[in-house]
Amino acid sequence: MPSSDRRDSATADPASSDARASTAASSGGVQSLERAFDLLERMADAGGEVGLSELSGSSGLPLPTIHRLMRTLVACGYVRQHPNRRYALGPRLIRLGESSSRLLGTWARPYLSRLVEETGETANMALLDGDEVVYVAQVPSRHSMRMFTEVGRRVLPHSTGVGKALLAGHPPEEVRAMLARTGMPAATERTITTPEGFLAALEHVRTAGYAMDDNEQELGVRCIAVPVPDSPTAAAISISGPAGRVTEAATDKFVPLMHEVAEQLSKALASNGTSGG
Repeated sequence: MPSSDRRDSATADPASSDARASTAASSGGVQSLERAFDLLERMADAGGEVGLSELSGSSGLPLPTIHRLMRTLVACGYVRQHPNRRYALGPRLIRLGESSSRLLGTWARPYLSRLVEETGETANMALLDGDEVVYVAQVPSRHSMRMFTEVGRRVLPHSTGVGKALLAGHPPEEVRAMLARTGMPAATERTITTPEGFLAALEHVRTAGYAMDDNEQELGVRCIAVPVPDSPTAAAISISGPAGRVTEAATDKFVPLMHEVAEQLSKALASNGTSGG
């Protein structure tokens, strides 16, 4: 049975920051906890490393309050302080992130199952983790010839449908910086290997509303991907199959369904729901 390993930075968003603050103010929870988690999210928005003055400017909290909260986070291992007195996200967050990624994959499976039922092809969910794409869930096709990716597999984004879907909303300068760090190795003769070519592909994603890996990761295989809107972390879903089945006509049929499923999954994640749609 042929298989394909579907291998199918951040700038702070003032709107999302304001939304977090509004949620914290109205939730009736423990204020210090709300503030601590808000600071962690602001650190992530800023790329993972910040100074106290930057946090004060973005959060509106006084420096003594931020300093007290950061000392607690450092003591717990969720933040570490560098010799230059700047703060960075700490290693204990890795364990939390890995566990939450597994749960995210579990929640996604009913939605991926619907894609498999209605398209006949393998369905995947992937996240952007740093400069890499990591697959967190998959439901395989029932065809004897089908695509397969190990959950947990990490790949570079430039030759994958999910990579394009995940990066389409990023500013060009961020994408160029990422490509400079990772390089753009060719997996096939169809792989995009220049930043200009990749940025043009991302523009097509924004215009068309979906991303395509057309024989770029493995010859004879096509992958279609769409982002999951408003996901708590950058996520995309995809279907992949032999190029003879994932045709242009099939793509026109699959893409609206994929957007519908992505919207349903987004709502489920926002409400911590686990039932498929």
